[in-house]
Amino acid sequence: MINTKRELRKEVLNRMNALGEDELKKSRILITERILGHQWYYGAKDILIFASYNNEIDTSLIIEDAVLHGKNVYLPRVEDSEIRFYKIESLDELQLGYKGIREPKGGTPMYPDGENADNALLIMPGVCFDMFNNRIGYGKGFYDRFLSRNPALILKSIAIGHKCQLVEKIEAEDNDIKPYQVILV
Repeated sequence: MINTKRELRKEVLNRMNALGEDELKKSRILITERILGHQWYYGAKDILIFASYNNEIDTSLIIEDAVLHGKNVYLPRVEDSEIRFYKIESLDELQLGYKGIREPKGGTPMYPDGENADNALLIMPGVCFDMFNNRIGYGKGFYDRFLSRNPALILKSIAIGHKCQLVEKIEAEDNDIKPYQVILV
């Protein structure tokens, strides 16, 4: 199964790397429209979201909108092989961190583990997705461990990506936690 996940990850990353500038721009606009129009986004006070890396779907417009509308925006930072979400006020606050991914510097309020997720929305990345919302990330299990510490967020989680990230089937393992929704554009 590990080889299968590795093979799927490699195949889909190659597809993502082949996306052209026009496709990336179109995906950014479409995902922004879908998320900003989503009832969970509209009702959320806390937005936990990632800063796009390489050819991941671009989240910058969503982040800017959330900040503009006074939502608490939290981005992940890798610390001691875990992710913790820190509040930001602007994309300018990010710095290169784990594997060259833009992260908050830290030192700002952190989204507390076990928080009630009634007013929260988690928007997460992934490499591959199937029709049953199974997800393969980059292989370190950061989001699986984060969601195991924050089970209330599972019901308010949306994974986003490009249509080329859809695969036929992912063999889920016991520790895999799938997002409640997957939106691919």
